Amino acid sequence: MALNNTSLLYIQCLTRHVFAGDVGSVYFGENHPMKPHRLCMTHHLVLSYELHKKMEIYVLQRPHKAYPVELAQFHSADYIDFLHRITPHTEHSSKENELGMLKYNLGGDCPVFENLFEFCQIYAGGTLGKFDFFVVNHDDMDNYAARRLNNQLCDIAINWAGGLHHAKKCSASGFCYINDLVLGILELLKHHARVLYIDIDVHHGDGVEEAFYYTDRVMTVSFHKYGDKFFPGTGDVKEIGEREGKHYAINVPLKDGIDDSSFTRLFKIILGKVVEIYRPGAIVLQCGADSLAGDRLGCFNLSIEGHAECVKFVKKFNLPLLVTGGGGYTKENVARCWTVETGVLLDSELPNEIPDNDYIKYFGPEYVLKIPDGTRENFNSKSYLSAIKVQVMESLRHIQHAPGVQMHEVPPDFYIPDFDEDVQNPNERVNQHTKDKHIQRDDEYYEGDNDNGPNNAGNISVRKFS
Repeated sequence: MALNNTSLLYIQCLTRHVFAGDVGSVYFGENHPMKPHRLCMTHHLVLSYELHKKMEIYVLQRPHKAYPVELAQFHSADYIDFLHRITPHTEHSSKENELGMLKYNLGGDCPVFENLFEFCQIYAGGTLGKFDFFVVNHDDMDNYAARRLNNQLCDIAINWAGGLHHAKKCSASGFCYINDLVLGILELLKHHARVLYIDIDVHHGDGVEEAFYYTDRVMTVSFHKYGDKFFPGTGDVKEIGEREGKHYAINVPLKDGIDDSSFTRLFKIILGKVVEIYRPGAIVLQCGADSLAGDRLGCFNLSIEGHAECVKFVKKFNLPLLVTGGGGYTKENVARCWTVETGVLLDSELPNEIPDNDYIKYFGPEYVLKIPDGTRENFNSKSYLSAIKVQVMESLRHIQHAPGVQMHEVPPDFYIPDFDEDVQNPNERVNQHTKDKHIQRDDEYYEGDNDNGPNNAGNISVRKFS
């Protein structure tokens, strides 16, 4: 269903008051590249541009924490239980806990830190749409985020704290513990026959793809770096889904150095055809900012304008839209990007000069929104990109008259496809890249909190995990 008038829900997974689960104050540990503090910076930058005044709905306080039973709508109950009770003080307190750490892939790039489970409950609650307190210019105060989209009470919902796309059904992965995106999509499937998931993070959206690999109810489209043992090692163009989901997983594997013109051209051609053929009822867009030029863990040349152009293009489909964050490890550029994209979703062009705010010092010495284009060599030749486009279009041709596209029934609550665990474990679907499961770039872990890019390469501390 297309929407005529844009109303936007902005989810602030922060609060003016200090509380244990504030996602912006979470600390993954010394040398870890994930800095949730980037969310505080984003929020204050959004406020400094007064974008909140242009929103129909603006959430002032923290989302209500998602209940364990809600998280278990996708994740296994035993994994949720372990994540709930493990702490930094107990992870090595018993043989059972040590075995659990290994079983659920905790430790290393997915460390156990203080208030870990509450952190997961809050960012997942934001994507699901559960809030304790909010300001709204409607009398109705029932369902928000995915739930508000379902009830056609808003057109766009944003949760920059969400987008943790690597988490698997039974384990953590790639800095991600709970896959809020899968949970949000399951919520949308209550009211929409088909949901389109789009991922522009530099890393493959493997967790979301795996969750819906066997169904035509969700189409996943991921644009990402692939090859050179880049994490997570999946996302080949040949990975297209299986059984009822065959041809409903679209992967666009890219090489180092792709620039704005190449990326946005391919993005628009593929997504235009996807929406034309698949006709989704709602869209979920993961806006990982590690695809920006200069990102600590990235390898693309995208400017903020190029990244935001993808958001602008998706908005034009005029469908219910859930937008999340994702990766992004040069935190001042993450804040710049997500602020610009909040403006895009509000049809507001922002002045390049950054207004004064509590984090203004992080944006010096230029204090501007725009960042220079990347200078990496672009290894994505015209012939390579053309070949990828041809393969994607051929896969889409197979679904042009697929029964799933014609389905009109609204599915039951918390729908997710069944699979035979004796035949195939969804966490082990792509066995050709098993050896890459724990790959990290050599510059992934570094000393200190200064993550301002390659100029600090001298501070890199390499850590490998088995």
